[in-house]
Amino acid sequence: MAHWGLALLLALPVLAPAQPPDAPPQTVQATLDAGQQERYRRLVHELRCLVCQNQTIADSNAPLAQDLRSQVERQIAEGRSDDEIRHYMTARYGDFVLYKPPVQRNTVFLWAGPFLLLLGALAIALRQLLRRRDAAAAPAAMPDRQALQKLLDEDRP
Repeated sequence: MAHWGLALLLALPVLAPAQPPDAPPQTVQATLDAGQQERYRRLVHELRCLVCQNQTIADSNAPLAQDLRSQVERQIAEGRSDDEIRHYMTARYGDFVLYKPPVQRNTVFLWAGPFLLLLGALAIALRQLLRRRDAAAAPAAMPDRQALQKLLDEDRP
């Protein structure tokens, strides 16, 4: 009987009704013309949500992402260029706010790290394969002649 209670307890998360998803991120206000709206959409997909970290501010529902979207929209409406907006965001939040940070001295490991790890893994795998091949190819150790003679002498009556 206790097993049924445990099974029911484990099934509760599956049986619970799903919560409706959060409202989608706010869209561009009508203050921007068509060209500005395209710039807005491109920029919000280039900037990282600092709360979610694996989402752009276009995809995030976090309050900070909403603020950043509003900031981008306001700066576009004020006539700032895309580079000026990116510079403003990186000056305030660092290169991490860019979804694709530039290759610089302080970010080179972010770009080269995966390749270095892959090369290291390949080097280790190659070394292991060579060791196995060398171990299989090495002749079995031959006992010396005196040890063989001693074994033969022990078997004689």
